[in-house]
Amino acid sequence: MENVFIEYEKALSILAAHSDDFPDEERPLEACIGAYLAEDLQADRDFPPFDRVTMDGISLSYKAFENGQREFFIEDIAPAGTPKKTLQNSRNCIEVMTGAIMPDKTDTVIRYEDLEIADGKAKVLPIPLNYRQNVHFQGIDRSRGSIIVQKGKQLSSAEINIAAAVGKSFLKVKKMPRAVIISTGDELVDVHQTPELHQIRRSNIYGIQSTLKTWGIPADLQHLPDDKEQMEQIISELLKQYDLFIFTGGVSKGKFDYLPDVLETLQIEKHFHKIQQRPGKPFWFGTSKEGKKIFALPGNPVSSFVCVYIYLKFWLNKSLGLEPLPLYAALKQDVSFKPDLVYFLEARLESRPDGTLLADPISGNGSGDFANLVKTDGFLVLPQNKSEFKQGEVYLFVPYRDIF
Repeated sequence: MENVFIEYEKALSILAAHSDDFPDEERPLEACIGAYLAEDLQADRDFPPFDRVTMDGISLSYKAFENGQREFFIEDIAPAGTPKKTLQNSRNCIEVMTGAIMPDKTDTVIRYEDLEIADGKAKVLPIPLNYRQNVHFQGIDRSRGSIIVQKGKQLSSAEINIAAAVGKSFLKVKKMPRAVIISTGDELVDVHQTPELHQIRRSNIYGIQSTLKTWGIPADLQHLPDDKEQMEQIISELLKQYDLFIFTGGVSKGKFDYLPDVLETLQIEKHFHKIQQRPGKPFWFGTSKEGKKIFALPGNPVSSFVCVYIYLKFWLNKSLGLEPLPLYAALKQDVSFKPDLVYFLEARLESRPDGTLLADPISGNGSGDFANLVKTDGFLVLPQNKSEFKQGEVYLFVPYRDIF
């Protein structure tokens, strides 16, 4: 492929064509948080599995109450975790605790707060009483065999809870690629170091690493100097260890941006290099002979941030077979952007009482101004072939933090 700028949509189609099919693996339930489910979670019995008492109090036959009876002899007690009781006399009641099985021949629960209990009897205070109140009936939530969680779902604490409830001590999940994030450049120093005037700390890789972690992908960190021979040697060794490579820096037009040449020397097939967008034009994507994926991002922090959330996330979703619902927001103010490029506009989201989501553009100082990212929630995707974007127009919004 020629070294030409391709369109944003073309880049997405190439990434989709080179998505992976991650294998399945089994993990202990306690090691599954953040993983992607590779099987449906089905109810192994009704939810709830029995008519469940939802209030501490007494259970009785509503018919007796309806016939005017207000005082009931307590003939038994039913704690949670004990077998089902049976009411022997329809004019009596049974004390019940939250979580207990609703006793046979009773149909309504009255909470303690609405009773006076003395001398083994429960007197119902003057309150409205509804038939079958305070009972969580068998199967009302889910019936046995129904799917509660569909495969493909990233597992949060809610899904882990469900898995435990249906007896899954091990889960089949997607095995994520072994990933490494590699910074390049002699100007970069470690986080703990005090930089000289001509140096900066390595920060991009930590932001990307934390992002991948939230997506269920643990990643190691590496650094490459601006030395072609050393780069080739180190990358060659890393290709034996990892499946997913994310480089930051070294892909632009500088005299020391050796990465594209080194990748070519290592017989990495380039699928594209440079996209008609701002920021993040020099983005490079390719595949090794073994099918390992290489994402080479621009070194400017905002550019690399954009490429991770726009392209790497897109590729990951395709590889997992996910089609997340897109999010749209309306521009809060007019925006002018003259270059014929897709513009990923940093913006803060606002929610209006009428349900409208507004994207408020927050101006930064270019693709190196990563401090501006802490004031914004994501990127509004403004299309090519247009230079004036008006207040109220709706566009795709790509968030990079939990919203609201």
